[in-house]
Amino acid sequence: MTPTANAMQIGSLIRRAAQQFGEAPCLTEGERTISFAEFDAATDRLGNALLTLGLSPSERVGVLMPNGIDCLIAYYALAKSGLVRVGLNTRETLDDHRYKLEESGSRGIIHAGIDGLDAEINIEPNQLTQMIAEGDRTPCAVDRPLDAPYRLGFTGGTTGKPKGVTLTTGGELWEISSFLSDLMPDMREGDTFLHAAPIAHASGAFFLPAIVRGVHSLIMPKFDAQAFVELGHASGATLTFLVPTMLAMILEAPGVDGADLRFRRIAYGASPIAPRLLERGETRFGRVFAQVYGQAESPMVISCLKPEDHDRIGSCGRPFPCADVAVFDDDDNPLPPGEIGEIVTRGPQTMAYYWNRPEATDKAFRNGWLHTGDIGSMDEDGFFYILDRKNDMLISGGFNIYPREVEDVLLAFEGVVEAAVVGLPDEKWGDLVHAVVAGRPDLDTDALLAHAKEHLANFKRPKGIDVWPELPKSGANKILRREVRERLIAEREE
Repeated sequence: MTPTANAMQIGSLIRRAAQQFGEAPCLTEGERTISFAEFDAATDRLGNALLTLGLSPSERVGVLMPNGIDCLIAYYALAKSGLVRVGLNTRETLDDHRYKLEESGSRGIIHAGIDGLDAEINIEPNQLTQMIAEGDRTPCAVDRPLDAPYRLGFTGGTTGKPKGVTLTTGGELWEISSFLSDLMPDMREGDTFLHAAPIAHASGAFFLPAIVRGVHSLIMPKFDAQAFVELGHASGATLTFLVPTMLAMILEAPGVDGADLRFRRIAYGASPIAPRLLERGETRFGRVFAQVYGQAESPMVISCLKPEDHDRIGSCGRPFPCADVAVFDDDDNPLPPGEIGEIVTRGPQTMAYYWNRPEATDKAFRNGWLHTGDIGSMDEDGFFYILDRKNDMLISGGFNIYPREVEDVLLAFEGVVEAAVVGLPDEKWGDLVHAVVAGRPDLDTDALLAHAKEHLANFKRPKGIDVWPELPKSGANKILRREVRERLIAEREE
């Protein structure tokens, strides 16, 4: 059936929440709190003001704002006005922002006073505040088809320049439904969701499910492990989303063992979790962890590993109801359970296409399936397992090595918080296995190598280990192995 312009819209969810939950707290940032009704009004005012400036539905507008209430008002004012959001992450550089604005053809930008960025319509903080306060309160509701662009995301750029990912209203609605049906089915009025990760990335995906259920969203402007513990204790927060690195830092934070933390569900994703880290997390918080697997092209909605299934070590769970998932060989033939190949998916949750990249789109959607680039397998019960990224696999002495397996062993060593395993060019071995870790300042690399020797086959063991203060990460908090490798090679050439 062809989607129609009068189909469910994102703005309708916000308006309905305002009617249902009214003056209950919707968003809190520091000392500032706004209700559901106030959020609905603010997004109407800004949406109408943006259209008054001459922007037209379907045009792209960049948003570069730190975690906070105004960031979310900007996001959903764009949704109400039919404008297409281009999310920019404050962790990235000016060059990254300029590239994404140019690549997307953005006509405007809403930002928090960032020098060096220009667009035809440039909305700075004072103007934004005025527009939110003084814009026309008439309900802003520009209907668009479910298959029309809703927002543009970008791939992580781990293998080259990021590609624009065209995501639709229909895909967003499927994401919300999937979260509420499988990932956080008991999310309810009276809950508090502590947003500690960047709203521009995964944490922002939880806001609409929260607003649908009347959940109070508490926003940290910037993640700090000890501040997370203190805020979680003070607020009685019941829900949150973390990436594994954040969890590792929280478990090392002073006072975490004595804090009154009442999380009923901790969702995690963006990168795999080491078994030892998960074990430590469950010891501290209980069996409350739910893993979500997705990627920019199918954001957050490929599979889910529920708390009760976490005895399946290494699994990323079963597919969400809307997602069809399989494992293919190099010729795009489906593989039986237990066989290793590329994970593929299809369904309404996937992107429509890469922005202005028809050849890349055709390659990604070969035979109607989105090829994720992740290598993995499926077991007899329909649970999926990710071994690594297809492009990150190492070949050393003729053996295939998946860096994640080695990293999991290193992360099980006391005091290691982050790990990246890469292959360095070597005439004899092809890829020489090398590791870089971050964690406690007194890490004993000899003991860590001995630990690796005990738990890994000889050809998988790192031949050397460096200790860095921290590892380079993307705006989505994913460790960038490519940058680690490039830095190591440059250091050896000096």
